[in-house]
Amino acid sequence: TWHSHACAAQAARRRGAALNATPIYLDHAATTPVDPAVAAAMLQCLAGDLYGNAASSTHAFGRAAAAAVLTARAQVASLVGALAEQIVFTSGATESDNLALFGVMRANADRGRHLITARTEHKAVVDAARRLEKDGFAVSWLEPDGEGLICLKQLRAALRADTQLVSIMHANNETGVVQNIAALGAICREHAVLFHSDAAQSAGVLPIDLKQLPVDLLSITAHKFYGPKGVGALYVSPRARPQLQPLFFGGGHDRGLRPGTPATHQLVGFGVAAELASQRAAPEAARLQPLRDNLQRQLLAIPGTLLNGHAQRRLPNLLNLSFAGVMGESLLADIETEVAVSSGAACDSATGEPSYVLRALGRSAQLAQSSLRLSLGRSTTAAELQRAAEVIERSVLRLRAVAP
Repeated sequence: TWHSHACAAQAARRRGAALNATPIYLDHAATTPVDPAVAAAMLQCLAGDLYGNAASSTHAFGRAAAAAVLTARAQVASLVGALAEQIVFTSGATESDNLALFGVMRANADRGRHLITARTEHKAVVDAARRLEKDGFAVSWLEPDGEGLICLKQLRAALRADTQLVSIMHANNETGVVQNIAALGAICREHAVLFHSDAAQSAGVLPIDLKQLPVDLLSITAHKFYGPKGVGALYVSPRARPQLQPLFFGGGHDRGLRPGTPATHQLVGFGVAAELASQRAAPEAARLQPLRDNLQRQLLAIPGTLLNGHAQRRLPNLLNLSFAGVMGESLLADIETEVAVSSGAACDSATGEPSYVLRALGRSAQLAQSSLRLSLGRSTTAAELQRAAEVIERSVLRLRAVAP
């Protein structure tokens, strides 16, 4: 449309004028920069003498690598209150989610073929569940309320005699809404059903203690808390292990659940990132929440701006807003040289479709398409957020003025 071309032209002109400027990074929910201490530890592995295969125990090189992997496993376990032997390393939360869903449902297919999940889950769960439906499994899709929360009564009503697994994420990747996984997990325990939660957004941000939470399987990934991309983990409780089968075959690594030569440098980086997150999560949450709230107040002062998700039960560093009368694509293009944000999940950014998460919360297609997700991190300052608010307000008002 003319509107889209005009906005693209505007953005191109500003891009040319701001080639040497670094945009304010407010997309930490998509990924975080690697912490310097993590990078240093990984480089030491790559450039040092930790090049042995951690599965080779017959010589010192293999044993040294195995010791480094063991340390990393303990560091990751400590972040979520688990035991080291309960951590299965994966390539990230997507693989962890797939291992949980396919692993449990296929292993228990002779006992029951029913899965329960929610409309607002990450695509790693949604697409896996749809694949299971095509394979003949039954899936019940829970609907969130208008603020993004899953009702406990709805879960109780969906449970059946043949239910094998419930998968509900801890914190939503688009809205930051935090589910009551303690209560959801307790219902699953009452009915002897396994409970999985995707904690990719919450691990390293919120406290998680799996010694106390009734969670059987938990997915996390390093790059959401300043670790490397391409490495994550699935927590597997003793209760869940007999009911879980691997996705891949070819060795006995990770308790027989994830074969393959351990990527020592990735795992070491994951471990260091987890240890740093354990130390910094609480003070960072306390620092970022008031900054987020002030940014929210400034942006909600723009007429026609709406908050997406629950006002209190959400991550301290994430804000999702819809701007009526503005196309999200045009808004993103208009501000990209000054502020780096997203309109939803990073894995969905190329589709151009309205967010299915916001649509599930009752937002219209237009409002879902006019949303921005702003996520703060360790480097975020009050001055940056003040500048970001000014840039976004200026852009929203300008785009509305030229809209047909």
